[in-house]
Amino acid sequence: MPMYQPTKVEVGGGGQVLDLDTAVKDGVLGGVDDNGGFTPSSEKLDLKKMIEELEAIEVPTVFICPISLEPMLDPVTLCTGQTYERCNIMKWLSLGHLTCPTTMQELWDDSITPNKTLQQLIYSWFSQKYMAMKKKSEDVQGRVLEILENLKKLKGQARVQALKGLKLVVGNHFSAKKTMVDNGGVAFLSSLLGPFTSHAVGSEVVGILVNLSLDFESKSNLTQPAKISLMVDMLNEGSIETKVNCTKLIQGLMETKDFDPELVSSLSLLVGLLKLVKDKRNSNGIQPGLSLLKMISSHECVWSSIVSIGAIPQLVDLLPSLKAECLELALSILDNLASIEDGRLALKNCPNTILNLVKLLMRISENCTQLSLSILWAVCKLSPEECAPIAVEAGLAAKLLLVIQSGCNPALKQQSAELLKLCSLNYTATIFISKCKLTRTLQ
Repeated sequence: MPMYQPTKVEVGGGGQVLDLDTAVKDGVLGGVDDNGGFTPSSEKLDLKKMIEELEAIEVPTVFICPISLEPMLDPVTLCTGQTYERCNIMKWLSLGHLTCPTTMQELWDDSITPNKTLQQLIYSWFSQKYMAMKKKSEDVQGRVLEILENLKKLKGQARVQALKGLKLVVGNHFSAKKTMVDNGGVAFLSSLLGPFTSHAVGSEVVGILVNLSLDFESKSNLTQPAKISLMVDMLNEGSIETKVNCTKLIQGLMETKDFDPELVSSLSLLVGLLKLVKDKRNSNGIQPGLSLLKMISSHECVWSSIVSIGAIPQLVDLLPSLKAECLELALSILDNLASIEDGRLALKNCPNTILNLVKLLMRISENCTQLSLSILWAVCKLSPEECAPIAVEAGLAAKLLLVIQSGCNPALKQQSAELLKLCSLNYTATIFISKCKLTRTLQ
């Protein structure tokens, strides 16, 4: 008859193998006091919670249930000497199995014995790992405070390296972000930005700030003209990471109540954003760039400036290559710019405006269709004799009929009907009806 064998566990770098009783007595896995008993923690920790929070950690195989392959909470041992999680082995036995799941030996005794020694070891091991994790979190907070203190003394390249280290810590640990905010880190970093700040320092500071939750006071401090000017310079000259970070930070600052749009009306900023969204080598800058440009274009005082740098033809030519979320941003910008005469004229003079917009009708989303129709209406109304025939030849009439017959909102249908009427003025009834056939459009 097979004899019970003590569960073995391998510990240490030398591969020493001990049975659990020896491991407990010698304190190899911890959790043992001077009297040979389990050392109680000052804080009773929940084993299940610890296992969940330490999910990514590598667990000793002896702690794993062979059935579920999960750490055991309530280990029990069969007569074969194999240990399982209680609920798992009870389910196995309830299904009528009379063998050990691991060895497939026949069970001469179907009783199960609680393995208290292993349970204590599991609890002790996870407790130590959990407390180490908590200490590491506290160490992260201490590290942040240490770097902040050192930054007050460091200059030049040493300051840049310290900021790189701080950015890495803040980017990887939530507790580091909270420590920064709670201990004046935001105000200190903001003080490092100014007219004489090097781009090396500025890019690291912005890279940290963009990952933090900024309150009203912090945002107001960062909207000082000298700080905005530095961000604009780095947006034009920095790496793609710096450009994206500057773009996101400026957008966050614009969300402040009573933000002055004049701060973001500089041609340098607008040109930098256009370069960012047109950079085919780094597509991760397109969405942030368009998002900020859309927010800027919501201010009427900036419309003429955006038109003057040739933004309209560049955005129109980008439309066919944009993804859905970026497409709506670009169309919103063009729709805003179509509110002024110079904007409408630039749209009319761009050879691809009508063709690209007609293609978007009823293809992406109702919002894209609505924005495209709004822009087409502005262009065709500006010069119906010149633009309406081009639009009809591009398939606009047939697309408008689709919109009118669809389940779109009434306002969109009304606008489509008015644009259809405008396009029909240059045709006889028979010719216009032939232009409304859907075959070519659907193809």
